[in-house]
Amino acid sequence: MFMKKYLKYLLLFFAMTFSYSLLAQSVQWHDQHKVKRKETIFGIAKEYGVTIPQLIEANPLMKQAGYELKKGDLIFVPYSKEGDFQADGSIKGKVDKKAAAKATANQVAAKAVNAIRVGVMLPLHNQDGDGKRMVEYYRGILLALNQLKSEGITTDVHAWNVPKGADIRTTLLEPNASKLDVIFGPLYSEQVKPLADFCRTYDIKLVIPFSITATDVETNPNVFQVYQTDASLTNKAIAAFLERFQKTHHPIFVNCKDATSQVGDFTTTLRRQLDLQKIKYNLTSSKSSDADFSKHFESTRPNVVVINSEKSPQLNEVFAKLNQLKKARPGVAISLFGYNQWFVYQDYDLDQFFKYNTYIPSTYYYNKAADKTKELEAKYTEQYGEPMSKQFIPRMAITGYDQAQFFVRGLKAHGKDFKGSAAEVKYRPLQTRYDFVRVGQGGYINDNFQLVHFKTDQTMENLVY
Repeated sequence: MFMKKYLKYLLLFFAMTFSYSLLAQSVQWHDQHKVKRKETIFGIAKEYGVTIPQLIEANPLMKQAGYELKKGDLIFVPYSKEGDFQADGSIKGKVDKKAAAKATANQVAAKAVNAIRVGVMLPLHNQDGDGKRMVEYYRGILLALNQLKSEGITTDVHAWNVPKGADIRTTLLEPNASKLDVIFGPLYSEQVKPLADFCRTYDIKLVIPFSITATDVETNPNVFQVYQTDASLTNKAIAAFLERFQKTHHPIFVNCKDATSQVGDFTTTLRRQLDLQKIKYNLTSSKSSDADFSKHFESTRPNVVVINSEKSPQLNEVFAKLNQLKKARPGVAISLFGYNQWFVYQDYDLDQFFKYNTYIPSTYYYNKAADKTKELEAKYTEQYGEPMSKQFIPRMAITGYDQAQFFVRGLKAHGKDFKGSAAEVKYRPLQTRYDFVRVGQGGYINDNFQLVHFKTDQTMENLVY
């Protein structure tokens, strides 16, 4: 009882003593801890060799009046500092000849293996969707670095919580920031330029993992941009469609009456290209009668169907129309050309994907049936006490895992000369292939593109372009 009151007043004291501003937060941490039953803040701090104030500083929610530690909470664990408790109960900085000799030997060994210094600057918190996605992504990076360690590739990782609206220049004042070999981040476009300029000054590789609007990659040779613009992906998808279908298939466009569709540019541009090449196609609607719908399909050659919606209700409506068509005309051959958003619906529509010989243009593919994917998901659950979120496609943890594997291996093999080409790295990604190409005299953009083909024999293939 005394301890509970002590901790309550201690928390209130620190809430008043330390000013809190989420936008200015730049906490460096290296691990997460899932709270177990009956655990205390004092016990967790001692376990990781940090002080209670440092643990609270890394977890702003603890500063709120009335905060209580609950089973299942995820606690950010900062790096320990001089004078902190170590995990064995000793004090960091206290002279111990045996420990000092061992530490010196470890330092020599670390220098000998030339550790790759990895930085992560993303919104690493549990307060909204962005933070939760990035925490999972960062966990994937940590799993990759652990696996690389088993192969003798040593890394030194530093992570900072850089939330939306934060001035990332504050983070860049941290003493370890300028010593890094590679930085993964940021998530927000307004943070790109100061971070990219910093990386150029200190010759650090900057991997921008997700979609942004900044164009620094065009002028900064240190930038590696994973994201490809919608316009670029649309052009690649159209080229792949024409290469595969224009000479052999009859195109049919199905209007789903989806006023909020995000794929209108693709269908409009594809139809324009077909018109320019004088390739005939048919137009129909998911709302038309079965008889009218059927008359647009040819019997003498295969048909390829393109719908103007990426959403599940519209897709299922088209599947229903196609199923009725196949009952009436079992001999008609149909392929379906879709969108990477459809990967989200695999658990429900996989049989339909196979039935209609579906092609999905994408930069990634999450194959949940692959042995290596299952193995990594099992490791994630074992390490963090919960599975990867099914809400995220592509899987954020696997994205972090693949990117860390690719760049750390590339830097280990080629150092500062690493250009991000697939030929430089001996690693087969679990979800996303990486093959960067240079943009003029600037940085590098991932050029990977593929068609994921769900074949009628219930097998799959990746057609890489």
